[in-house]
Amino acid sequence: MEATVIRTGTEGKTWGGGNEPLRASYGKMMMWFFIVSDALTFSGFLAAYGFSRFKFIDSWPIADEVFNHFPFMHGVDAPMYYVALMTFILIFSSVTMVLAVDAGHQMKKSKVVFYMALTIVGGVIFLGSQAWEWKNFIKGEYGAVTTNGGNILQFVDEDGKRVALADFVTASAATRVQHERSNGLWFTEEAALPTYSIEDVKASFLANENILIRTQAINADGEKTVLTRAESERKLAAEGAGVVEGANLSQNEYGVPLFADFFFFITGFHGFHVFTGVLINIIIFFNVLLGTYERRGSYEMVEKVGLYWHFVDLVWVFVFTFFYLV
Repeated sequence: MEATVIRTGTEGKTWGGGNEPLRASYGKMMMWFFIVSDALTFSGFLAAYGFSRFKFIDSWPIADEVFNHFPFMHGVDAPMYYVALMTFILIFSSVTMVLAVDAGHQMKKSKVVFYMALTIVGGVIFLGSQAWEWKNFIKGEYGAVTTNGGNILQFVDEDGKRVALADFVTASAATRVQHERSNGLWFTEEAALPTYSIEDVKASFLANENILIRTQAINADGEKTVLTRAESERKLAAEGAGVVEGANLSQNEYGVPLFADFFFFITGFHGFHVFTGVLINIIIFFNVLLGTYERRGSYEMVEKVGLYWHFVDLVWVFVFTFFYLV
């Protein structure tokens, strides 16, 4: 008996092309594929950060002490205020993108232009704010001493308040020579010389009896350990090896250098995504001005770039939580 195969119209459409799963176009499906793959990439980075932080749980830098700057308020302790403002600006730009997409559904060109312009401005402000945060993190504020084992010794007053090297160290008249490839050991090049030498710090510390040393080890109260004056003198004399100002990929005045490595890499990777999103938004913005999507009869391109922008905003929420809040 011969079997009869009946091909329905739906089956032919499914396997013959032109089908739109979940009523999403090919372009939007591809954007979702990219977002899922990129989300896995960020998840891997943040998971690595979490494992590394757990390894150094007793000496990890305290975020409130690292990110406590605010523009035009030098010397004012404002922990997390500016980072919170950055986060609000980025989330608000996501709201304006939603409004731009909604205006596109209604074929209202002027509103799409207005809300996309606000989105672009929000992205530019966020990028500028992130660059400002990087500048302060790289430059540093207090300075510290590194030990032979790579740990950080910070200086505080008798009340436990941080004291900058510039507040008590006097630079000597001795001339210091920076190692370059021509005269350095194994042709290695030394970074820029710090403002003070370790000898200057040790001598000035002995001359200021109201200064104490705070190690990067965190005690049971969640605070860094402050040594007595006698312990501070012994610690600095026995283990003080060099001076570090600010943070880079090899040194970090706030604590474990690995914190700076992850900070530069993950926030820089996210910043690159924001920068790319701003460029794409600018291109779409000019296409809207030229009436490209008006002639097509659809603002789907605005919706697709909106998906990417929302993803970038959502990733920042996780980065903000991992680096600044936890």
